[in-house]
Amino acid sequence: MLPEWREWDAEFDEGSKPWKEIEAKIPPYPRNADLVPFGPGGGSAHRYYVDARSLSVGEDGVVRYTLVLRAAGGATSVSFEGIRCESREQKYYAVGHPDGHWVRARDPKWSRIGQQDANRSRHYMLYSDYLCVDKLPVRSVREMLQRLTTRQTSMFD
Repeated sequence: MLPEWREWDAEFDEGSKPWKEIEAKIPPYPRNADLVPFGPGGGSAHRYYVDARSLSVGEDGVVRYTLVLRAAGGATSVSFEGIRCESREQKYYAVGHPDGHWVRARDPKWSRIGQQDANRSRHYMLYSDYLCVDKLPVRSVREMLQRLTTRQTSMFD
């Protein structure tokens, strides 16, 4: 094999390396002032929020965020999660407790994001409407927050 072909093969193989996830760093616990609402609007009794301070895009292409769900009955759940736009998958990294501390998720795994019901799952909404475009993360965290703010305003009007 000619030397230039070996170099070309090496460069070609470099682009086909398997995807590798970076270590997720747990963010500070969310504050009410930083919560940005999103969701199906008046059609659901539950309210969903993304913590603006926690929103990030890793070098691995994963969008990470803290999700706060306030159920109609008053219960609140907090989770630190990631969405991999390329493969339309979601993963839980940690669960928040009412006293403000995190517990890492046991055996976290990537799972396919589906459109489970007529109201669409919260993960599917985040994937399709706010955080990803054409299997890639939206260009910047700032743009993601603009999408969340703009779309939630029109949904709740």
